[in-house]
Amino acid sequence: MELKQVLTREKSAALFAEAKEYFPGGVNSPVRAFKSVSGPPLFIKHGQGCRITDEDDNIYIDFCCSWGPLILGHNNDHIRESVIKTIAHGTSFGTPTKLGNELGKLIIENNLCCKKTVCIVFHRTSRSDVC
Repeated sequence: MELKQVLTREKSAALFAEAKEYFPGGVNSPVRAFKSVSGPPLFIKHGQGCRITDEDDNIYIDFCCSWGPLILGHNNDHIRESVIKTIAHGTSFGTPTKLGNELGKLIIENNLCCKKTVCIVFHRTSRSDVC
C-alpha cells in the first residue's frame, strides 16, 4: 500500500534545514529523534485550545500538550491573562519570591505523597543553579 503525502511541509522543511545550522540535529526539543520519522519535524507557529498550526498552515490536534503543562490547551484565556499580570512585575529575579512560596504550597497541598511524608519542592528557573 502506497501512502500519499497530502499535507504540504515545504516551510517546515526549509526551517528544519536552517535549524541544522544552529542546533544539534536541527531541533531544540525532545523531537531530537525525529530522524526515525519520515520528513522534517513540524515547525509550529500557533496554538489555540487543542489545536496547533504549523508554518505550512496545516492544522493538527495536539495530543502531546507540551508533555503535560498545556492540559488546559494552548493560549487559554485565563492562563494568558494570569501570565501577563504576573510578568508585569518582572520575569525572573534569581531570588526567593512570595509567588514561589505560593507555588510550593500549592504543589504540596495537591500532591498525595506530600501529605503522607515530608516533602520539599525544588523549583529551578535555570540550569545554572543545579550544579
